[in-house]
Amino acid sequence: MKKIYKIFEVIIYTIFILVAILLVWSILPVKNAPKIFAVLSGSMEPAIHTGGVVIIEPEAQYKIGDIITFGKDTAKNIPTTHRIVSSRAVEGVLLFTTKGDANNSPDSTEIRESDIHGKVLFTVPFVGYIIDFIRKPLGMVIVIVLPAIFIVYDEAKKIIDEIKKIQAKKKEENNIEKNV
Repeated sequence: MKKIYKIFEVIIYTIFILVAILLVWSILPVKNAPKIFAVLSGSMEPAIHTGGVVIIEPEAQYKIGDIITFGKDTAKNIPTTHRIVSSRAVEGVLLFTTKGDANNSPDSTEIRESDIHGKVLFTVPFVGYIIDFIRKPLGMVIVIVLPAIFIVYDEAKKIIDEIKKIQAKKKEENNIEKNV
């Protein structure tokens, strides 16, 4: 039973550490650093599955066929990840037309190069559901409270075991003194 508990403990710690690293990495405002975004729609199926995450990196130039992430990144606005299907220059400004692979028609709004967060390097399926949940208040509480409870429980158990050892040692010493 202790082996199963230890394995479970390592798995839980690993999951929480990885999720924390992913969140911190995606939130830090480091310029030109890779970023992580959740994909919560099926517009890019089958290339990017609903609930996946995309790891993106800013590029010097974007071309037709690149999958990019663009748009506002706020609490209410989640950036969009679509493929570039055409581009054109207007008065020195490069504009891109994008389209979700699963969509029938291109997006109605052209994207300025300055609105692009970056090009998709790779995707990780299903992790986007976790990141989206953690960004919400209940998710944040669970990410903070659950590990805290787990750590407090583990430390309390260690303290209780240590107290029992000390008490057993004192009892043994008392029994030796009585027998002498």
